[in-house]
Amino acid sequence: MIERYSRKQMAKIWELNSKFDYYLQVELAVCDAYAKKGIIPQSIADEIRQKASFSIERIDEIEKEVRHDVIAFLTCVNESIGDLGRYVHVGMTSSDVIDTAFALQIKDSGELILEGLDKTIQTLKNLAKEHKNTICIGRSHGIHAEVMTFGIKLCSWIDILIRQRENFIHALEQIRVGQISGPVGTYSNISPEIEEITCENLGLKPAKISTQIIARDYHAYFMQSLALIASVIEQFATEIRHLQRTEVLELEEGFAKGQKGSSAMPHKKNPVLSENLCGLARVVRANSIVALENITLWHERDISHSSAERIIFPDSLTLVDFMLTRFNGVMENIVVHQDNMLKNTDKFGGIVFSQKVLLSLVEKGLTREQAYVIVQRNALDAFQNDGDFKANLLKDADVIALLSIDEIESIFGKKSFLENIEQIYSKIL
Repeated sequence: MIERYSRKQMAKIWELNSKFDYYLQVELAVCDAYAKKGIIPQSIADEIRQKASFSIERIDEIEKEVRHDVIAFLTCVNESIGDLGRYVHVGMTSSDVIDTAFALQIKDSGELILEGLDKTIQTLKNLAKEHKNTICIGRSHGIHAEVMTFGIKLCSWIDILIRQRENFIHALEQIRVGQISGPVGTYSNISPEIEEITCENLGLKPAKISTQIIARDYHAYFMQSLALIASVIEQFATEIRHLQRTEVLELEEGFAKGQKGSSAMPHKKNPVLSENLCGLARVVRANSIVALENITLWHERDISHSSAERIIFPDSLTLVDFMLTRFNGVMENIVVHQDNMLKNTDKFGGIVFSQKVLLSLVEKGLTREQAYVIVQRNALDAFQNDGDFKANLLKDADVIALLSIDEIESIFGKKSFLENIEQIYSKIL
């Protein structure tokens, strides 16, 4: 079932009109800081806040002439406040506005990402509680390994997502910095106190040092956290895709009434949402590489990073927000085929109990190497000939000489694999 993505809040944050609105927030906060320090009257700052406005159309018109978006923005704002314009942008440089406003956009976007993470983690927790004892097969190298539960698989996903949430919170806190430091960051015409008051009013921290721009390792680190979230969602989506294969069929994405899977084959129900998530993760990861490239700038400032950031930040934040929404929808509607999960654990007469048999033979006095040879020949015969591992053991003279029929039967009980589920769950839920 394909859900609708309608996160208008995220889209609005990155609209052109919003970008200039964030610029205006920064300029007004600086005026308020000047008023707080007594450099301009509070009444002036209040009047500027009341009257200041802009329009995209007018900014575009001015920019065609001046070829500078911040100057065009300031000119437009000054037209709305007249002589009060002499109190705006005093001692500042363009990057003071751009980078501080950018931090506000990222901060607001990050709050939406956190909402998505929290919702998805809760959905997984609900499923984990439901499927705590839903027996399934664990796989290594894609091959049947030993019995586990679907709930344990989900607990692993929860642990990973909680860790990425913690990483993201740290990255979001790191990038919550602004600057009002003037050309090349020396505060030549503005006080560090103005920067401190401004950032506090905006809910930011002043950068410890800025070189006319905020250093781009902050932004690269933040983008890496987005890439990690995207990558772990891809990890989960890949698992769903594998488990939906016809010959496995342990999980299925929800399939809505009237939905069609193929233009040619009416029987098809494809894991299209999970495939979509895997593709989008590649885009977010690729964008994180661009953020790393943006760290290297000339001297105290250039703008080679700027054009790239106008693409990779809104795109990556919107994509990760979308991916969380889509993955959460997949898990809310996931179809769990418990009967197939159980049936797959019993394939080939329970060859996945081979280690239990091995250890039982060792307890009877065989060396590990001797026991391994006996167990492996019976397991491989079952595997290669579509046979029955337990039946092979019951016919093997070397096995029967050491283990009774009752002992062999008891080895093939699944409960012994699940003895420590409570302890695993206690660490996650």
